[in-house]
Amino acid sequence: MSFDAVKDYFKNLGMEELVLRFDVSSATVELAAEAVGVEPARIAKTMSFLVGGEPILIVTAGDTKIDNPKYKQQFHEKAKMIPYGEVEEYVGHAPGGVCPFVIKDGVKVYLDESLKRFDTVYPAAGSDNSAVKLTIKQLEDTSGYAEWIDVCKIVEAE
Repeated sequence: MSFDAVKDYFKNLGMEELVLRFDVSSATVELAAEAVGVEPARIAKTMSFLVGGEPILIVTAGDTKIDNPKYKQQFHEKAKMIPYGEVEEYVGHAPGGVCPFVIKDGVKVYLDESLKRFDTVYPAAGSDNSAVKLTIKQLEDTSGYAEWIDVCKIVEAE
């Protein structure tokens, strides 16, 4: 259901050809990078949090993690991810396919500055075997984002 809704959303925008579906899992950054054929940093992972009890999404580069002091400065509380089993209920997509498109009303979307390093990024498309190839401008235009924020830090490869 989620993938079809995202595919229809992009079809209605005349951007259906940007939606990719794979025969393999793209549920993690590493799997998505392998499926797409790009470096993991270009995978635009969408993380779900509760702020004041309300769900939000933060879309960030695949090679980052939340920087707790930056997060607390931005949202005035500690980072609290939505429990795995409750993500779909809050957001409208299940873990592995969470994306900023076709989400439940009232869910705010934030884009992290870490994405601005790239011309093209690949967020999920509502399922654990999909992605959407988007420029940063297209991501802005299609995600309904509230604002750009800086709450992540790059994780050096080990």
